[in-house]
Amino acid sequence: MQKFTWKLGAAAALLLLAAGGGAWWWSQASTPAVSYRSAKIERGQLQASVSASGTVNPVTQVSVGTQVSGQIKELMVDFNSEVKAGQLIARIDPETFEYRMRQAQADLDAAQAAVLTAQANSAAARAGVSRARVDHAEALRDLERKKSLVEKQFISQTEAEKAQALVNTTRESVASADAQLGVAAAQVKSAQASVAQRQAALSQARVDLQRTQITSPVSGIVIKRAVERGQTVAASLQAPELFVIAQNLQDMQVEASIDESDVSRIRLGQRATFTVDAFPGQAFEGEIRQVRKAAQNVANVVTYVAVIGFSNSGGRLLPGMTANVRVVTDTREGVLKIPNAALRVRIAGVEPAQAPVDAAAPAGEQKARPQGRAADSPGRAVTRGRIHLLDAGGKPRAFNVRLGITDGTATELLVPAGAPEASELKEGATVVTGVIGASAPKAPIGPRMPF
Repeated sequence: MQKFTWKLGAAAALLLLAAGGGAWWWSQASTPAVSYRSAKIERGQLQASVSASGTVNPVTQVSVGTQVSGQIKELMVDFNSEVKAGQLIARIDPETFEYRMRQAQADLDAAQAAVLTAQANSAAARAGVSRARVDHAEALRDLERKKSLVEKQFISQTEAEKAQALVNTTRESVASADAQLGVAAAQVKSAQASVAQRQAALSQARVDLQRTQITSPVSGIVIKRAVERGQTVAASLQAPELFVIAQNLQDMQVEASIDESDVSRIRLGQRATFTVDAFPGQAFEGEIRQVRKAAQNVANVVTYVAVIGFSNSGGRLLPGMTANVRVVTDTREGVLKIPNAALRVRIAGVEPAQAPVDAAAPAGEQKARPQGRAADSPGRAVTRGRIHLLDAGGKPRAFNVRLGITDGTATELLVPAGAPEASELKEGATVVTGVIGASAPKAPIGPRMPF
């Protein structure tokens, strides 16, 4: 009986062991193995760039208008016509302005005749003053004679009184003649001022007549003609645009709209390349000549205009073409670089051994810095990130790392000299770029690159 009981217990134990083994085998078979996509840390060149779109324009583009109104009588140029500075390119009907100039000339002649009349009146007034003074002097002499005769009782007192009255009368005549001379002088000045006004009106009429001849202000090529022969143009509040002349199509520029988040990376003299749809697959080179500080807000998007100058040899590129611009803002040679996908990987349960430290701090005084915060590194923008390396056994290890520039595909890996992780974060190390398997968590978005 005891032997039977022992055999029964042994059979039960074997049955339990087999059930446990089956359960373990089933669980292992139902759980897919986790695998990783990986890449190597490489050393090479990185270029950070800014992409934008813009328009090809001449460096100097002049809009030619008119300051007078009238009907276009003649057109001497058309699209693509080459013109010289001062060349006659259009003419407005001058008949009305010729009549105005003739009228202004006639008014001037009349005003000059009025001056001569006023001068003659002034001369007559001066003669009247002289005559009145002579009469007054004669009356004074006569009064003196009659006073002496009255004292000798040769004539009566009445004669002396008459002589005194004549002196008073001639004195007033002199004052009246002086006043008339002043009036005549004022009339002369008024007539002379009228002449100056008529001369100004004649000059204005002559200028308006000259303005009926539209001339080119610069030498270049007509890229736009906005009028036709017989069309009437009206110059009221502003001059209407008749032509647009590009001064030089051999030296042109691209006016690119740079996003406000990228404008701080644009500098004068930076190399830029761009393409146009007219020449697919061909890149043109230029450089940054100007970054305009005037902001443009379109649909709540703030941009700034960067002017990229280039030599348009052969005149292949035409004004108005759309250019896709790429501006190289930074270049690094011989740096460690990792795929950007590696910065987006997160593996559950795998954490870095320690928080990142500030490489700029002196040894022994380094402080932990929260992930994602930039370290102070002179002359180089730095951000924080996390990557995972595979060890010799294929297991991932997490590292907090410092990152430099990016070209959109790869990112610079900054490893300070003497750092504890320098022996592992090196060229040829295997970095995880993705997780494959049921247990793989969704990859969160990594830290935003500054480039």
